[in-house]
Amino acid sequence: MSLASVYPLYLAKVEKKGRTQAELDEVIAWLTGLDEPALHRHLESGTTFEAFFDQVELNPRASAITGTVCGVRVEEVDDPLMQKIRYLDKLVDELAKGRPLEKVLRA
Repeated sequence: MSLASVYPLYLAKVEKKGRTQAELDEVIAWLTGLDEPALHRHLESGTTFEAFFDQVELNPRASAITGTVCGVRVEEVDDPLMQKIRYLDKLVDELAKGRPLEKVLRA
């Protein structure tokens, strides 16, 4: 599955709750270390989640992301790729729920 196929769903979710694309991109940048042009290159090229997470270095504070996504605790996911995807899902969920950006970014 490509990041580009899910990104519009993330965007719709956060915009529906009054958040912006810039905030979504900032959350992704915090998790992955990518700047906006690099993120959009991945979106345009159709990079798969596996290739995407292979090419980025997760924020050292990513392990502070805890809680559930679809009833599964992100900190207990065994598959490393799936855990990274769930980290991203959890951050998007928190953003959409109106949590202050500084708390979403574990500041």
